[in-house]
Amino acid sequence: MSALGLASRREADEWIERGWVKVDGTVAILGLKVLPHQKITIDEKATSQQARRVTVILNKPVGYVSGQAEDGYQPAVVLVTPENQWRNPGSKNAPARRQELLGLAPAGRLDIDSTGLLILTQDGRIAKQLIGEDSGVDKEYLVRVRHLKPGKLPASEMNKLQHGLSLEGKALKPAKVFWQNDDQLRFVLREGKKRQIRRMCELVGLQVLGLKRVRIGQVMLGELPQGKWRFLAPGEKFI
Repeated sequence: MSALGLASRREADEWIERGWVKVDGTVAILGLKVLPHQKITIDEKATSQQARRVTVILNKPVGYVSGQAEDGYQPAVVLVTPENQWRNPGSKNAPARRQELLGLAPAGRLDIDSTGLLILTQDGRIAKQLIGEDSGVDKEYLVRVRHLKPGKLPASEMNKLQHGLSLEGKALKPAKVFWQNDDQLRFVLREGKKRQIRRMCELVGLQVLGLKRVRIGQVMLGELPQGKWRFLAPGEKFI
């Protein structure tokens, strides 16, 4: 069920235990092996429950951690309150209720010194899309840098940023990196190792002065003010 995108593993187990899943018309049990030609059907109770799970987009400020509180710093989820909701002029999104915002978890990380797009969700399918082992969703960043050596960054070092660096003894996936202006780079990555962009820049003699994530897949940060959040809009997809 998880591989087919019908549910997260946790959801699938819960639905099976409740008798909400059938295989070829017979109620499924945990551990049942399903062959490719067999038909899985889901009870409307399960799909209704799934539809109520929300996903929000937060423009994270500096000074908040993505996940659990650490070293005295608050987790970014504390910013997701009804009072802090941003509603685009003309938006049909209703004001949030505090109860529906419980249980949100970050789908990916954004380090404490970085700003921009952070996804928090109750939906395991979205978490898998964004942080699963086989996730192919790219992420785009604007990175303000300073070259630590005289002159401009050599083309050979730019080439290394794009497809010639390793971290922790493992080659990084190819990246799209180009100059946005004289002191700002645009990165597009398909992986997310801890503090990856900062570490990549260090390896070629660049100091990161500011880092902002502006896109995940097809979802843009857009005009969302820093420190505010909004619901993922109906029809808005990451892939």
